[in-house]
Amino acid sequence: MIAIPKFLAMNGGDSIISGVIASGGQRLDKALADVSGLSRERVKALLGEGRIALAGKPATSGSAKPAEGPPFTITVPAAIPAEAQAQDIALTIAYEDEFLIVVDKPAGLVVHPAAGNLDGTLVNALLHHCRGQLSGIGGVARPGIVHRIDKDTSGLLVVAKTDAAHEGLAAQFADHSIERAYLAIVGGLPTPIAGTIRGAIARSSHDRKKMALVEDGRGKHAVTHYKLLERLDSAALVECRLETGRTHQVRVHMASIGHPLLGDPVYGRTPSRLRPLLNQLHFRRQALHAAVLGFNHPVTGAAIRLESTLPADMAELLVELRAPS
Repeated sequence: MIAIPKFLAMNGGDSIISGVIASGGQRLDKALADVSGLSRERVKALLGEGRIALAGKPATSGSAKPAEGPPFTITVPAAIPAEAQAQDIALTIAYEDEFLIVVDKPAGLVVHPAAGNLDGTLVNALLHHCRGQLSGIGGVARPGIVHRIDKDTSGLLVVAKTDAAHEGLAAQFADHSIERAYLAIVGGLPTPIAGTIRGAIARSSHDRKKMALVEDGRGKHAVTHYKLLERLDSAALVECRLETGRTHQVRVHMASIGHPLLGDPVYGRTPSRLRPLLNQLHFRRQALHAAVLGFNHPVTGAAIRLESTLPADMAELLVELRAPS
């Protein structure tokens, strides 16, 4: 079944998409999602709300395969405002179009409002930056967060502006086809200098604020590929490529092989000889930066690959660790 849209009209705050079923044989929800730019889940929700009509009658079944010829209309209600408030917070934009935005997040910025961080987050900043551009994720005018970076980790993060982009990006994260590479400065010299760390991750049974390696079947499967980039003074610059994306994955995995990230207050202790240097530099976070992000554009299909240079604090730490002791 091919659905051909005729026009997009406005009725009050609602948008109306209309067209004709040009040929039969395909599921209604898939055909309407393809032509409307809405996600399939959004089409199913609109079917359940009675907002889609086929030949003038309410359509309720997404699995129906109508014959060729009947007209359809989709009434899309205006996206309701997000609960979070828009705030004018400066952002560094690595890429942006009408469907998505990639932000180079600074360390110290929380991604999503939560207890203790109700404002001043990336979501608050995006609501301001993308004002008037958000078509609604599940009917709410909000940025579609498909992955997160810890507050004190810097680097690249992709966010959806539309339902279809959100669904497409989420699918790529789910099938692990997203390219993600982190730069980390760790204590000591990893041996071997390249390898793969496999270990399920779950909430620690001793400290609910921490993640921990657990037996397979208890936590989420996690895989990190690492390789040495540069030997440093009592430390090393390491690239970590994520096959999965679990909470605190790089931090937990590198600590598990005896090489925690410098500055990490949760998963490891900085080597004693380096503590004066970190104090001198006022380096107060884990030395971790999301440096590479690659994916297929969820709407156009184009390959997108972005790189981010080390932020000033990590670059300064690297320079000092290269200096002769």
